[in-house]
Amino acid sequence: MNFLDGHLFPENQPPLVITAAPYAPSWLPEDFREDIPVTMEQQVQKAIDCYNAGASVLHLHVRELDGRGSKRLSKFNELIAGVRARCPQMLIQVGGSISFAPESDGAKAKWLSDDTRHMLAELDPKPDQVTVTVNTSQMNIVEHMAWEDIEGTSMADPAVFNAYKEMTVPAQPGWAEEHIRRLSAAGIQSAFQCYNINSFESVERLMRRGVYKGPLVLNWVAISGGMDAPHLYNLANFVRAVPDGAVLTVESSMRNVLPINMMGIAMGLHVRCGIEDNLWQQDRAAKMSSVRQIEQLVRIAREFGRDIADGETAKRLCRIGTFYASTEESLAANGFAPNPAGGHQGFIRKRENLLAA
Repeated sequence: MNFLDGHLFPENQPPLVITAAPYAPSWLPEDFREDIPVTMEQQVQKAIDCYNAGASVLHLHVRELDGRGSKRLSKFNELIAGVRARCPQMLIQVGGSISFAPESDGAKAKWLSDDTRHMLAELDPKPDQVTVTVNTSQMNIVEHMAWEDIEGTSMADPAVFNAYKEMTVPAQPGWAEEHIRRLSAAGIQSAFQCYNINSFESVERLMRRGVYKGPLVLNWVAISGGMDAPHLYNLANFVRAVPDGAVLTVESSMRNVLPINMMGIAMGLHVRCGIEDNLWQQDRAAKMSSVRQIEQLVRIAREFGRDIADGETAKRLCRIGTFYASTEESLAANGFAPNPAGGHQGFIRKRENLLAA
């Protein structure tokens, strides 16, 4: 992204899109009973509360009545329908992992099978976005958590802690290509979760080869443990590579969430918060609900002078429902340099060359 004179002034920045992640599949209800919804009515109401507080994007997971993360697509359909009916303005983003919580004490934390994840393209009603990971990698979500972050929670159980420590993200090239094609065919936008510059470069290659021809919407996920560490140098390196036409949200975990979001607000980027990412207020004196986290970011953004995006504005900024007719149109719309022609194509045409051979 290019940062010209005046880029820090609010009149030169887009309205702030706040993504709420209130469903927290890695925690159990007893970890924060005041703020972890369990019944379907509670889960729908949580989305409404987050929207009213200032969040325009809902990062959606679902719980069963026993409090564990649901892996049933019927439950996702039910929650999406409930939010659509009562808060139609909100942009709905389904977490592509569905739920990665261990199913029993000591069980390995893992995501669903490739075939099951592909079925997210068949959700009805369809969400606006599904998060898409690119490149299989470690996802040790506890690596930069302090003991004080998890003391007294289900994560403090050694078996559960170890399950999350050993978790990986399955996102091989063949799976990613097929998943993106199915989502696009269903009219669902791919929201790419980028863990470092390598995953962004893989997304760019997918776009240059015409696998994805839509608006480039990204999360920079800075939670360590196989992903970027949350500091300025990693953020600057990532932002430098992202084209001007992209929509970039910054994401971190625990008490890194607020300072990383403050950087994002100042730079004209977008932010994410909620108890999926962080349970604590900054002095760790008390837990902090998703709604309070959203309200905090709204206050800070207003001090910066940035407007807060409502749902319709967020959909417009993300160009929900837009897909491009060609690779060239997609690259131009997102601010990438065009694919080279002639003798300097590199490996862009590798697929066609291999098929021809």
